[in-house]
Amino acid sequence: MSKKINSSYKTISEVLKILNTNNHTHKKIELHTIRFWEKQFKQLTPTRVNNRRYYDNKNIDTLLKIQFLLKNQGMTINGVIKTLDNDNLNIDLNEKKNINASNIKIKLNKINKLIKNLK
Repeated sequence: MSKKINSSYKTISEVLKILNTNNHTHKKIELHTIRFWEKQFKQLTPTRVNNRRYYDNKNIDTLLKIQFLLKNQGMTINGVIKTLDNDNLNIDLNEKKNINASNIKIKLNKINKLIKNLK
């Protein structure tokens, strides 16, 4: 890869650092997790040169969305696949705390309704 192209691409180790920097859970993402996600999600298409992976910004953004949906939102792999397949997907990773807080409020309301029904 030329230096100009290479500067816009990140290695898997560099991507791992980005994912772990944006990780708000205590469990760190491992290299094998990224490789596994590549097999699961057709949206991840790193460029390969001499059997090394290089990720562009689109792939990094997709990885951040996958990480957020799996780790922060508690979605299943199949749920994330369906979400990523949706052309209208617009997850603002800067607003993820608000999204997470909204989900918690919804779950708490459901729990409160269940408790009331049990009484």
